Formats: sequence, C-alpha cells, structure tokens
Amino acid sequence: MVEIYKLHGLTKDEYESIVRKLGREPNHVELGVFGALWSEHCSYKSSKRLLKLFPTQGERVVQGPGENAGVVKLDDEVWLAFKIESHNHPSFIEPFNGAATGVGGIIRDILSMGARPIALMDSLRFGLPLDAKTRYILKGVVKGISHYGNSVGVPTVGGETFFEECYKTNPLVNAFCLGIIPAGKMYRARGTRAGLMLFLIGSSTGRDGIHGAVMASGEFGEDAESKRPNVQVGDPYFEKKLIEVIMRIIDEDLVVGMQDLGAAGLAGASSELANKSKMGVELYLERVPLRETGMTPYEILLSESQERMLLVAEEEKVGRLKELAKEFHLEGEVVGRLTDDKLFKAYYNGELVAELPVSLITEDSPVYQRPSKEPEYIKKVRSLNEDDLPLNDLRDSLYKLLKSPNVCSKEWIYTQYDYQVGTNTVLVPGGDSAVLRVKWVVHPELKSEKLIALSCEGNGRMLFLNPYEGGKYIIAEALRNLACVGAEALGITDCLNFGNPERPEVMWQLENAIKGMADACKFFEVPVVSGNVSLYNETVERQEIRNIYPTPIVVAVGSLEGKHFVSHSFKEADSLVFLIGDLRRKLSLGGSEYIKVIHGLVAGDVPWVDLKKERALQKVLVKLVRDGSILSAHDVSTGGLLIALLECVFGTGFGLEINLYTEERLDRFFFSESPTRAVVSVEKGMEESVKALVEEAGLDWMLLGKVKEEPEISISVYEELVLKERIEDLEKVWREPSFI
Repeated sequence: MVEIYKLHGLTKDEYESIVRKLGREPNHVELGVFGALWSEHCSYKSSKRLLKLFPTQGERVVQGPGENAGVVKLDDEVWLAFKIESHNHPSFIEPFNGAATGVGGIIRDILSMGARPIALMDSLRFGLPLDAKTRYILKGVVKGISHYGNSVGVPTVGGETFFEECYKTNPLVNAFCLGIIPAGKMYRARGTRAGLMLFLIGSSTGRDGIHGAVMASGEFGEDAESKRPNVQVGDPYFEKKLIEVIMRIIDEDLVVGMQDLGAAGLAGASSELANKSKMGVELYLERVPLRETGMTPYEILLSESQERMLLVAEEEKVGRLKELAKEFHLEGEVVGRLTDDKLFKAYYNGELVAELPVSLITEDSPVYQRPSKEPEYIKKVRSLNEDDLPLNDLRDSLYKLLKSPNVCSKEWIYTQYDYQVGTNTVLVPGGDSAVLRVKWVVHPELKSEKLIALSCEGNGRMLFLNPYEGGKYIIAEALRNLACVGAEALGITDCLNFGNPERPEVMWQLENAIKGMADACKFFEVPVVSGNVSLYNETVERQEIRNIYPTPIVVAVGSLEGKHFVSHSFKEADSLVFLIGDLRRKLSLGGSEYIKVIHGLVAGDVPWVDLKKERALQKVLVKLVRDGSILSAHDVSTGGLLIALLECVFGTGFGLEINLYTEERLDRFFFSESPTRAVVSVEKGMEESVKALVEEAGLDWMLLGKVKEEPEISISVYEELVLKERIEDLEKVWREPSFI
C-alpha cells in the first residue's frame, strides 16, 4: 500500500517534519494543503537559494520578486507589470486546455497587481514535428493560446518556438503577460489589518485542477494520461468579464489587496495572502459558489478552477462588490476574513476542517541544497574539432537550414493570434522585438510618449553544452534584440525550465545556468523583477529517462525614447549592408543549427560572450536608431549570418549583393551563431558616421554589400561567385514548412 503522504507528493522526511512541527498528524484536508503548498511548483524548495543570486533592484524597479508580478516605471505616468510562467505538464496531458489556462493564469497574475493586461507573448518547445502525437500537441497548444488570448482581447505580440527531440514528452509552454498601471496605483496580495473580508469573485468552483500543483512538481511516467483530470479548464469570456470588473473595482477604490487563484486554489491564495500580511486567515468553505454537487472541503480548498480572484476589502464595501459581480454576471461572495492569530483555519458548515500555522505551510516549507555533479556528456560534446567537419556545399546547406523547423518562418503560428487587438501594436511579430505604444482610453485612461519593446529568448541547446556560458548568451541576446529596435532594458522576467533536480547532473545545470544569467544581468545592470521555476520536466518510460535540455526563457522589457524605432527588414534599394560588433574573435559553430541540421550533432562549446563588447554594441545600436543613422537592424542568432541576411530581405521585394574578402571557412562565416553581431542597413552617404561611431565604441564593422532592386541574392568571395539564387525560391522554402 502506498503511504498516504506520497499521494500528495510529499517525501517521508517531509511528512515526519510536518508531524514534528505540528505536534500531531495532519488530517486529510491539511495533508492536501501541505502537499500543494510544499510542492516544488509552489515552494521552490530546490531553487530558492539560487534565485537570490539574481539582481532584483534598480532605480526603475517598483516591485521585485515576491508578488504576483514585477513592476517597473515606464515614466512619471505609467508603470508596467509583467511576468512569465510555465504550464508545461498540463499542456502535454491536455494541449488545448493546458495552454489556454496558462494564458489565463498569467493574465490574472498581472491583473492582481492592479494592472490592465495589454500584451501576451509565448515561448514554446516541442519534439521534432514528425509523428502524430507531437503534431497533436503542437496544434493543440497553438490553438489553446490563440483561443484564449483572442477571445479575452489581449494581443499576442511575439514569442518563439523551437523543436528538439528532448521535448517530445515534455513540451514547454511558457506564457508572458504585460500590463499597465497608473503610476502609484499598484496593488499587492496583502491586507492591512485583521477583520478585513476575503471576497471571492469570478467563476464558480468545480473539481477541475485538483492536485494541479502536485502534478506540476513531479516527473512523468507511462501513467501521464491518467492525470488529465488534474488539468484546469478555462473560459476566456469569464476572464474578460473578470478583467473589466476588477478595473471597475479599482476605479471605485473598493479593495486594499488582491490575489489570483492559481496553483493550490483557495488554500494557496488565502495562505499566501495571510503570510504576506503577517496575519492569519479564516475560510468558510460552504460559502464558496460551486458548479458541482457534493464537493468536499478538500476539493473546495484545492480546486484550481480558473477565472477566480480573492479580494481583500472592508466589510462596508462588500455590498458594492456583490452588486458589481452581479452586474458582470460573475459569482461573488465573502468566503473568509483576515485574523490576528497567524493561523490558517478552514471551516465547513461550522466544523473546523483544517487548522495550521500560516508560516508552516508557506515560508517554513523545506529548502534543499541538492547534490550537484557535472554530467559525463559534457567532456564528450565539447571535444568537437570543427576543422574536422567536412565542408558542405553552401547552396545545399542553405536550403536545408531554411527547411529546418527552428529556422523557417513561424508565421503559420503567430498569424493564428490576434496581435493587433487594442491597436497598440506598432511592430508586429516576426522581428527582433515587439514594439507597443501606450494609448488606452478606457479604465484606466493612460498615455505615454514612450514606446515599449518586448523580446523573448531561450536556447536550450547552448545551455546543454555549457550552462554558465549559455546563461550569459541568452541574456545578451534578449537585450541585443531590444537594442536592435532602439530600446533600452527596464527589467527582465524569466522562466527556468529544467529536468529532475534530484539528479545531481540536472542540479549542476540549474546552478550554473542561474550563475551565468545572474552574472550577465549584474554586468548589464538589468534587474530580474519576476519569474517562475519549472522543474521535473522529465519522463521515465520503459526505464529510459528523458530530461529536457536546461531551458531558461527570458523576456526583456524595454522602452524607447520618442517614437523612432527600426525593424529588421531592409528599406531601400542601394542602401549599404554592414555587419557590426565583435568581429575579430574566432567564430564558432558550437551549438549551432548548422551542425545539427547538416552534421547531426549537438556539440562544441558555447561561443562565449564578451560582456564589455556586448554592452558597447547594444549602446551603439540604440544610438544609431535614435539618431536615424540606420534604416534597419537585425541580430545574428539562430542559423547564423546568412539566415539573418535573408530574414532582412524576405517580404521586401528586394535582393542582395554580397562581396566578401575573408579567409574563413564559409560554413563558419555564414552559419556561426557567435554573439555580439548585428546586421544593419545604412542609407548611402551615412556610412562614414556609422563606421566612426562603431569604431569609437571599440567595435568592428564589415561592409557586406548592398540591397538591390533585383530580387535575387548573389555572394562573391574575392570576386568569385559562390552563390546566386532567386529570393522567391528561397522565401518559398522558408515560408512553407513541410511539417505543417
């Protein structure tokens, strides 16, 4: 017989610790509360000590980690709330609802800060789309995201999608949301005194999602499908009503704090709120509006039904809250109150069904320093000698890369999303960063002269090869993407997706990745203001263990002074095309899409980032954009330089003439993903000032060629033609992936 605590995701040591600290054995309801709140998903017990390495403060930071979302100042009128979270396990079991409720949950995190959600992004990872199961997951996830975001009326303005074998049974679905707050009007998940009412508003409560937090904190096995009832079911139309009623509630100043109901449901929301308030809480479970009959106190407490918020309000404001709930056709009821005894108490029809110290279920959850060990594969994959790789035909390599699911256009994904709803999107998906204006004419009425830029990045392959350098690499790329449109970073949010931390090799990946990311953030002086950790992304089938690559996802939020920005697309025929950045370094094919597609290898070391030169390049790009010195900018990343050049020309009707003088191997020159490089196009007559600014910053430039009227690309090396293709032929391969 399986011990009862194991069914709640607890270990024997954890259960014994609970009994010892409680002075008795917990009852069934209390055990459910511990199982949810002590889960990895809620308590961060394997990562909490490492997260302290991140810089979290800055002159623009209003709220750092510890609340539902981070908040930074855009200007004197507008603050920005943002966060990214994972919904990985639910999306494997039930792709549509798993992804949809991931979007709903992150929207409510932003809403609970008092912010109106105005933009979504997503970062997705799947296995190679070659089999029916993977295609089913892929299509279900994309459909779930589009259904929820489009219906709720929040635009999905950008993101990224990658495919790799290691994600076949552990897809990653990370959702980001950004909202706007009138300066000084932020809310937190806390009350100000004992006696305040807890008002539950939104949808009714059902049995969906019970044990969701526990499921998200465990590895998968062959019984994954049996966990389908743990996946929540969302309704975006309820969420839309919830957004609008919360905006009205804020406008009428009816509450002092808010907390969304996510992981661990009412138990999680109320205990976290009580803990942050340094108080206790009493819950009256029979008052919770239900959608199913016969629900037990255990089910009511731990249900993760969607579209619900817990509001902290004065008793005299409750009547108006009920009126507004009825006006918006939502459920609304007082389900508890804050107390001064620092105890979590739950009653059902007058009977006390749970009584626990708030601190014991929240801040006293275990914190582990798990064993760490460098994986054996590291030495093998880093032993690659690139010079031993056979030199593949340039044309053949290019066409194969353009067909790769990681290089080809993701238009077939993002065109399923409404990225223009709200009419604030000024730079649409497909480029380095999304760009938004702030011009909102309903609650709250807000406007800013600044633009917002959003960049989403992650590269599990690079972190698989070298977690520390890979961590620096993705931070640098996220910030470089902002700089390519002319934006400077305000802050970062991250979602750390890793395998089973109880395996020392995975813990080593997690430790080193966080150290690399933290060191880069400190150097660039960019704070991490919010985030999420998703561990146990592992499947064990027929005694075979499959962990995902270490995959931190980073969203960088930046601002642009004035209204001037550039995109990645070439704008004028006869404009000159330059490569600028750190160009004297030895290029590397390590971790590149090229050696994976052409040679079938995930090998080499990560091309390290020279942080000083990276910062210099970002500053140069921002200045060039602000001064109007360049027509376009695009960073060199997945696929390398030649792919970046073609991305700049696709969709423009132009062509490209490249003339090179290099002794470098052409595969390394064109397909290396070495960092700190960007392609810029410059109007004739402006090139000298651009070159001078680049040199003044201690960086290098290389004239690659020019944009042509004729829609073809020609590449010559020392005047010898090595490639000539019609842009139409290349673009057709890139735009029409064969796996759809």
